[in-house]
This record gives sequence, structure tokens and C-alpha cells, in this order.
Amino acid sequence: MARITQIAQHASDLDRARAFYGDLLGQEAAAVFDPPGLVFFVLDGVRLLLDRGAPSALIYLQVPDVHTEMARLKGAGVEIVAEPQMIFHHDDGELGPSGSDEWMAFVKDSEGNTVGLVSHLPAEPLVHS
Repeated sequence: MARITQIAQHASDLDRARAFYGDLLGQEAAAVFDPPGLVFFVLDGVRLLLDRGAPSALIYLQVPDVHTEMARLKGAGVEIVAEPQMIFHHDDGELGPSGSDEWMAFVKDSEGNTVGLVSHLPAEPLVHS
């Protein structure tokens, strides 16, 4: 079975992108090779490559609580593309933890790429009128 080994993301300014992703991910870069212009982070065994020559990618990162993370990023001056929204309730656990609500929000990284933030949170109770 194949598994994802690496995802590449465009980064015009490697130092700026390394600082942005270091803060977002809460870790230092695993490796920097400049030249030729490559920065690596390791996320649960998958390499995130920031590369001057890579095309823009839409990366979704799981965070513990999208609401808390968005408040932190707003406070840091990060451009918000879309506020957190509950997009799906997981009944069966096939695509996410059973009984959870999946929340997503989107920000711009330091290089103008859109990044999705995803959280699986306890389901909110239904309100009946």
C-alpha cells in the first residue's frame, strides 16, 4: 500500500516561510538546504518541503482546536481566508472520529498559499425549537 511521504509547498522567501511554518507547526525545521532552496519539516512521518520551485498546494493541517488556533493566528496578524465552520458530522467514523464534528478554517501563509486547519471536536448538541 502506498502512503504519503512528502508534500511540497511553494516558498519564495525561505526564511520567511520557515518562520511562518515553524510557528504554525510549533517546531523547528528538520533540515535546511540553501542552496538549492529547500526547507523540511516532519509531520507525523510525512515531510513538508518548502521549495522555491514547487507549485502552490492546498495543505490541510489537523490542529487540536481550530477556534483557539484561529484566535492565536489572528493575534499574530495572519490573513484569514475563512473563519471556522462546522462542515461535517461524523456518524460512522469512516472519515473521522465517530460522533465528532469536523471544523475547518483557512488562512494565508507567508507566501500567499492557502492553508486549511481542521479539527475534530465533540459534536454540538442539537437545539430544538
